[in-house]
Amino acid sequence: MTSTSVDGALVGRDRELALLAGWLDAARAGAGRLVLCGGEPGIGKTRLAQEVAGRALARGVAVVWGRCAEDGEVPALWPWRQVLRGLGSDAGLLEGEERFRVVEDVGTALCDAGELLVVLDDVHRGDEASLHVLRHAATAVTGARVLLLATYRDVGPDGPLSRMLPDLAGAPGAERLDLRGFGADEVRAQLADDELVDTVLELTGGNPLFVREIARAVADGTWRPGRPPRSVLDVVGARLDRLGPDARRLVATAAIAGRDFSLGLLAVALGEPRTACLPVLDEVRAHGLVEETGAGSYRFVHALTRDAVEAATPTGERLARHRAVAEALEAGAGGVVADRLADVARHWRELAHHGEGPRARARAWTVRAAADAVDRLAPEDGVRLYRAALAIDPAGLPDGERSVLLAALGRAAHAVGDVAAAAEAAARAGDAARAADRSDLLAEAALVLEAVPDPAVDAVLGGLVEEALADPSIDDPLRARLLAARSQLAFYDGDQDRCATASREALALARRSGDDEALSAALRARHEACPGPAGHDERAGLATEMIALARRTGRARSAMWGELWRVDTLVEAGRLREAQDELAALEIAVARLGGPVPAWHLARASACVAQGQGRFEDAATSARRGFERMRAVEPAPASGAFLGLQIALARHVGVRPEAQPFLEQSFDPPPRFRTQYRIARAALLLAAGRRDEAAASFRQAGPLATWSLPVFFVVSMHASAAVICGALGLHDDLAVLTARLEPLRGRYVAGTGVFFLGPVELALGRAALDLGRLDDAVDDLTAAVASADRAGAPAFAAEAQVLLASACHERGAPGDHERAVAALGDAERLVGALGMAAWSERVTALAGRLRPARRHDLSRREVEVAALVGEGLSNREIASRLVLSERTVESHVQHVLAKLGLRSRSQVAAWVARGGIP
Repeated sequence: MTSTSVDGALVGRDRELALLAGWLDAARAGAGRLVLCGGEPGIGKTRLAQEVAGRALARGVAVVWGRCAEDGEVPALWPWRQVLRGLGSDAGLLEGEERFRVVEDVGTALCDAGELLVVLDDVHRGDEASLHVLRHAATAVTGARVLLLATYRDVGPDGPLSRMLPDLAGAPGAERLDLRGFGADEVRAQLADDELVDTVLELTGGNPLFVREIARAVADGTWRPGRPPRSVLDVVGARLDRLGPDARRLVATAAIAGRDFSLGLLAVALGEPRTACLPVLDEVRAHGLVEETGAGSYRFVHALTRDAVEAATPTGERLARHRAVAEALEAGAGGVVADRLADVARHWRELAHHGEGPRARARAWTVRAAADAVDRLAPEDGVRLYRAALAIDPAGLPDGERSVLLAALGRAAHAVGDVAAAAEAAARAGDAARAADRSDLLAEAALVLEAVPDPAVDAVLGGLVEEALADPSIDDPLRARLLAARSQLAFYDGDQDRCATASREALALARRSGDDEALSAALRARHEACPGPAGHDERAGLATEMIALARRTGRARSAMWGELWRVDTLVEAGRLREAQDELAALEIAVARLGGPVPAWHLARASACVAQGQGRFEDAATSARRGFERMRAVEPAPASGAFLGLQIALARHVGVRPEAQPFLEQSFDPPPRFRTQYRIARAALLLAAGRRDEAAASFRQAGPLATWSLPVFFVVSMHASAAVICGALGLHDDLAVLTARLEPLRGRYVAGTGVFFLGPVELALGRAALDLGRLDDAVDDLTAAVASADRAGAPAFAAEAQVLLASACHERGAPGDHERAVAALGDAERLVGALGMAAWSERVTALAGRLRPARRHDLSRREVEVAALVGEGLSNREIASRLVLSERTVESHVQHVLAKLGLRSRSQVAAWVARGGIP
């Protein structure tokens, strides 16, 4: 409501309107997009959006609005609730755990709506969940007839939008529209007095809102040329002076209620009938302070107008208005109380310094609002509100209640991914529990955290766990959860015996207690205690039990773990097609749960399956997406998983650009993962052709007998190290590694849902080939081809076939040549189809050895054509050189390929380079 003259006409935005009209037309044609319209307060963002909305309606385009609240005290996804209601969709889908399915549901609702303009106003005030939905929606509408227009104030370094803006601006087809202040011509168009143009321009800096307000002041006679207002606050203040006492009381109450308010709320807060408020509202509207937005709904014309009214209200009256509005909201006058918890809390917090009663009510409502935010999967709001509750009269807060609130704060911080803040809150909750002499609260403080590869966090967790377990009065469900935490700590310490003992005890106790929460924690602990091939069957059973628990309780987190474990065990069993099918169930669980860590689990599992199936670009995309989400939360596991997947990809397609940082800079992983990291980096360096550096990194891992590897990665690290040793000629170490892999025949090598390395026979066959044990190599590689085919892992089948062709060629037994040629032919087709760049040169070289040139079969002209192909000339260039038609050249090239038994021009070039032409 800013870029207008006094009569309401839009001024000074012709260029912006033309751009928006063009984008709207493109959207109507099926090229939907997101437009981000930003600028300072009062610059005209909302007014511009209103103008575009009016023009869209005139063209028959549906328009829905979603407004972010000025004070931020609304439920998560508030603007999307309004959008879905505007589209007639069921807003109930936003409730509870299922709420995060709104990411998909919003996209579907928008795309199904036909020609549509969605205006999201003031997204700088939006919660993080709303912004993530906006980013997804921006991608979803690229092929739909939908234009998304999001307005926002220029943002500083803090807040969700500052973090999300680059990602939003990078959405497919996204456009930026930055509004600037007016010049002299635009200011002149709004003023009746040309002599005031320079003065007003200097005073307002061209801000359209300020210009409009001064123009209104000039028109209604409140402008004083000798004493101009210092800001829009002064202009609005002068307008307030002209209101009657009833109107001043009403508008002051409305300002306390918020920028958007309802007639029903005002009536209850003022203690007046609605009918008595209507003429007073008309007076306020006539003075240009508020506008009607719907039946019984009103809005201040700008946030700064509301600020000016609130600033002009005396402190005593302002506090009285806060109480009146809070009590009206408690009575349900402003809508469903469940949707206004944080708003009620905000009003009572304003009164918290004025008596014990308001303090107690402020804390109670703030805690309710915080818990509601976490339940709605908006933990960022939960963190803010729990901190606000703790700040209310902290000296008068009982120790037991303080411990409960600090534990809740820690859980919310952990859900956000701020592990350091969660650890601090847990430690403080433990202190308060000790002060209250409450061992149960001490246990709850411990269970705020989960074991991670961070010694500082684990030290806090370990101390609290052991102190709580020392109390024999702790009940069985709580003790089972504490034992599960002890098991997980042992897992990260590398104490597998203690991990196994504690997890077994935790699971037995949880099952006896019948407590679902304890069972979930114990299943997770036991899963970590059953690593490697020996624990595969038990882990598969644990996955089934966790999924059954999820179905019984409806908990998304249990569903996520169960589905994730099932995918992992299927990958380890070489059942990649089934694992691919199971990803859909995992995706549903993750969508219900929300948050960066579950999204990372889905991304790394998807990347692992895609890499195993030879869908290399899909794997790279999923891995990158997961890494970007996770590295700010837990950088060590994010980097480790990303590196593991990059190494697996490099094995078949070469080192990708995103793997370069791991090549150029050595990282310092947690102690438990140092040996694994040095082996992994050696594998990546070797794939990059940096043999000497690879050898140095491998030597840093130390002698094989001293290796300390995470239990879930022992087999995969032995298989990777075998490849390294074979390439570096470390035959003694290779023989040891082969002996370690030998008992695992018939299984597959996988890195716990991070990467897939094919059948064990592939590793054994490759090692046998490097060791010169050709009979063993042929047998194992033959088995590897069949095993990879059964698994649905074509890249590993191709790798095994190339190595089998080499082994048969080197052995040279009767029939080996034909067998080698056949294997190589199959490999060539797969290597080309899958884009296995890391193997193409090896295939070409092997083809040259297996298919000797038959020079006498080529005609003189075919020899000439082959030579020019070897020089890299195209058919057109050869035709010009030899004065032939291009079709004739194409025929000669086909004859050359057929006679030489080759499949591509590059192979012809390689044949020429090897001296195939005499």
